[in-house]
Parts: sequence; structure tokens; C-alpha cells
Amino acid sequence: MRVELAPQPQNPIPDLSLHYSPELVRAGSAFGLAPYQHSRLPLRLFEACRIATAVINGCTVCMNWRAQRDLRILGHEGGVIEQADAPDEAMYQAVLSGELDKLTEKERVAVRFSQKMGTDSRALGEDEAFWAELKGLMTDAEIVDLTHCTAAWMAMGRVAHVLGVDSVCTIGGPLAEAA
Repeated sequence: MRVELAPQPQNPIPDLSLHYSPELVRAGSAFGLAPYQHSRLPLRLFEACRIATAVINGCTVCMNWRAQRDLRILGHEGGVIEQADAPDEAMYQAVLSGELDKLTEKERVAVRFSQKMGTDSRALGEDEAFWAELKGLMTDAEIVDLTHCTAAWMAMGRVAHVLGVDSVCTIGGPLAEAA
């Protein structure tokens, strides 16, 4: 960790709010959980975009996180993880390695959207050809949903990585039990 924090063996994700800016940290945590609770995106698309954002952020926990498994371990039920279209490990590995050809066309364009938002939002806002492609595959409601999800993943993944929370988190490890 890059900030001082007493060991919290009872918390798989260290709780910074116990020592620092409790209201602000808790608000950030709620923002980070909101996509899982409220997104209406298909779970495979949701997870492909989340993993692509994790790669950009450099957050090791986020790259190893699997929403259906890890949210349930933390005691969260409902929301996006209740969908039947759960991604398999091959999909996660394809996105991690940049092999987007293994995704559907809609998933590929959604991942490219999240990547562009995470690396060059100014160019994304001005890329009319990309927007035409995106709007040909996704509804405006899906685009707004994806934009807010990507914002949450970018923000909280970067917080976790910059402060080193991802180096001490005990959840989100490789899927040894599912391999």
C-alpha cells in the first residue's frame, strides 16, 4: 500500500474509510458498486468492457476480478450478476490479451468505446465515424449505461491501483477453482 493502513484480515478489500475521509471513501465505494447493482447491459458485454478498462488502469485486482464470483464472495447479490449470459474464462483471457475477434461485433465496439474513453476521451467525443458504428449496434440507453459504468471502473480502478490497494487485496485472484 502507498498509504498507511493497519492490516484488515477480515476485509478482502481493505477499507480506507476506517482511517481516511470516511464519507468520501464510502461515496466512492458506492459509485464503484453502482454499475453492478443498476446496469442493464448484458453481463458478457459488461465484463468485457470492465476488463478492458482494468487493463488500461493497471489494476491487478480488477484484471483478475470476476463479477459473478467475487461479488457473491463479498455478500452482494442481484443486479447485473444475476444474468444468464455469464462470460467464460476464455472471454476474459481474450480481452486481457487484446484478442477481440473472439467477441461479438457489439461486444467489440463496446470494448473499443471503453478503451477510447479510458485513453483519449477528447478524440472519442470527436470521432463521428466511431459514433455512427456504435449507434448502429447499441441503443442510446445502452451507451449512457456503458459510459457511466466505464466512468466508475476508470475511477475506482485507478484509485485502487494508485494507492496500492490492488497489491494487498485478497479477492479477485486467478480462477484456479474454475479452470
